[in-house]
Parts: sequence; C-alpha cells; structure tokens
Amino acid sequence: MFYWLHRTRRVVRAWHTWLGGAIALCLITTHALVAADLLYADVQALVKIGARAAGSSRAEQASEYLITEYRKAGYQVEIQTFTYPKFADAGSSLIADGKTIGAWALVRSVAGNVTGQLVAVPNFGRAEDFKAVNVRNRIAIVQRGGNLQFAEKIENAAAAGARGILIVNNQPGNTRGMLLKASAIPAASLSQEVGTSLLQQAQGTSILATLRVKAQPNAIGRNVIAHLPDIKQPQLIIGGHYDSVEYSPGANDNASGTAVVLGLARSLSKSPQARQIWFVSFDGEEDGLKGSEAFVDRATSQFLARLKAMLNFDMVGINDRLLLEGSGAMSAIASSINGPVSSNQLGGSDHLSFKAKNVPTLFFFRGKDPNYHSPGDTLVEPRLLRETQATALKITSTILNQASPR
Repeated sequence: MFYWLHRTRRVVRAWHTWLGGAIALCLITTHALVAADLLYADVQALVKIGARAAGSSRAEQASEYLITEYRKAGYQVEIQTFTYPKFADAGSSLIADGKTIGAWALVRSVAGNVTGQLVAVPNFGRAEDFKAVNVRNRIAIVQRGGNLQFAEKIENAAAAGARGILIVNNQPGNTRGMLLKASAIPAASLSQEVGTSLLQQAQGTSILATLRVKAQPNAIGRNVIAHLPDIKQPQLIIGGHYDSVEYSPGANDNASGTAVVLGLARSLSKSPQARQIWFVSFDGEEDGLKGSEAFVDRATSQFLARLKAMLNFDMVGINDRLLLEGSGAMSAIASSINGPVSSNQLGGSDHLSFKAKNVPTLFFFRGKDPNYHSPGDTLVEPRLLRETQATALKITSTILNQASPR
C-alpha cells in the first residue's frame, strides 16, 4: 500500500513537472507568436499610412502611431523636432468649375493662392506662343515638352503677366518638375489624364480657376524618443528610421527596422535592462541622416561618452541572411552570437552619425530587395522580423552585462 502511494506520488510529481514544462513552453511559444504578430502589425500599420517622406503629414501621422505604441508599452515619449532645407508640397490643388483637382507643386515654386481665368497656351509655351493669347492676370495652362525646360515655360508666362501656371504632363500620370531656383509665380503640374481634358476645355470655354500652391522650403522632422520615466542617461541607444522616400510606403525600408525597435521596447519594458536604454525612431534618414545628425549634435559630449553602443536597424524584413556591421568592441560581441561581422560599410544609415561621434555601433541589415525605394515596397517576411529581434535581444543583453567596451 505504501509502495503504491509512493509510486503514485512520483507519478503525480512527474505529471506536474511535465505539465508545468508544457505550460511554460506553450506560454513561450504563444508569446513569440504574439510578438511576431505585433511586429508584422506595426509594419502593416505604417504601410497603410503610406509614403512617410520627412516633413509630410503622413510622416507626422506615423510619428503619432509610434508615440501611442510606446506609451502603451509603458514608456515616456519625447518628440525632438528639427528643421532642414527641403522642398515639400503640403497639398497643392486646382479648383476649376467648382471641382478640386490634385496638382503637384514644382520643386522650388513659390507658394501662393491665385484666382483667374484659365487660359490655354498653344504649342509648348515659347515666348511667341504667349503672344497668341492674353494671360495677363490669368492662369496659364500649357503642355509639357517641346524641348523647353519647366523654368523656361514659367519665365515666359511671368513675362506675359500670368498670375500662375499649370503644366500638363505629356506622359501618363503626373511629374514633379524640378527648378534650379525659385519661380516668379506659383507653378504646378497636372497629370496627363486630368490636364489634357482641362487644356482642351480652356481652349473654347471660359473657366474661372483658383490655383493653390502649398510649397514649403523647409522640412520639420520629428524624432520619437522613448524611455522609462526619469532615465536621463542611457547606456544604449536602439534605433531605426521610420521615414520613407516619396511615393514608397516603405515596408522594408524602413517599417521593418522601426517595428523591430518597437518590438524590442515591448519585450524589455518590464526588465531591468529597459532602464539602461533609449529607443529612438529617427526621421529624415532618407534625406541624409538628418534625424540622427540632429540627435547627436544636440547631445552633450558627456551623454555620448557614456553610451556603450548604438544599435541601428534598417531593412531587416527581406532576404534570409542577417548582416551585421560593427565598430569598436561591437564586432566581437556580434560575431560571438551571430557569426562573422562585416568590417566594410554595408550602407549609409543612422548609425554613421553616432560612429562619427566615436560611439561604438552595430548595424543590422539584410541587404536591398527588388522593391527598394519603389511603390512596390509593401511586404516583409514576419519570420525575419522575429529572428532579427531574437538576435538583437541576445546582443543587447551581452552589451549591457559587460563593462564599457571603449
């Protein structure tokens, strides 16, 4: 009887041990799956916003999304704004016959709202073409092409007294014309599909129109900085840029890196390590590392000297192989965990701003993909996001547990 009870207790204990392990494994697996889902959900949310060119309303919308998510994870969030020269169209338009039509401000066009009769200029807008019609105090509309630069058409229109000018693209879609200097009058382009019809109407019908060119000579960038309350001096910066190039929703470049940084913040939020880290989503990377440059330029030399490292994540959602590039002691740490580390520059990204200030850096990168900087950059592989985060967690722990690597 005692033997039977003793044996029964051993069986029960074994069952409890197995059950506890199974539950723990289930919880770990579930957590990993949930984390993976959140990573991909972040990418999808940013892609849904659209092209996040720095200084645009969509970039600001993306920053608001990140602010909300970091706060949900328990972090205090700061917005670091910075300004730099960059032409931006804040939503130019043409109102004709009571209908609002999307128009694109030519780069370096002056801003302005002008109202007047729409006048179709024959041919392509040479000086003699403007003599054939009266555009004084009116808005000229002319076709692109004829071996004339955008600037020549605009100069001819201004010389003839036009208040503004519209240039109709001679190919499907619209085009963002580039001027070498500021225009004398508001200038915008129309797509071939819309503009050709309007050009034809203006030849035989009096059309009252208002051209609104919302041109901005400077961009206002927004770095999103997240950390636990009262953490003034981190030992580690973990970052990646959230802006994309114009016309690209930037799934891989760089919603992927942005999602991994946010995922790391969520994973570490309840750990002691979180009190040693600042998580930074940089803006303006695509315009020349503007956000990270602003960050390091405003940081004190003491703040930067106390950093053990900066980890940067850029384009980590496509291509199986995770590439790492390290400076200082970061190469040895990374190679011990993930294998050989590149000593050559894999690409220009935000870690270079920190490297220039002698902060050890580690760059996480998977290389370019066929949709790089294109409207087709809409998808990433969730598995690769998860694998990047798992590797980064190991490296982060190693960095924070060792003495200063400098």
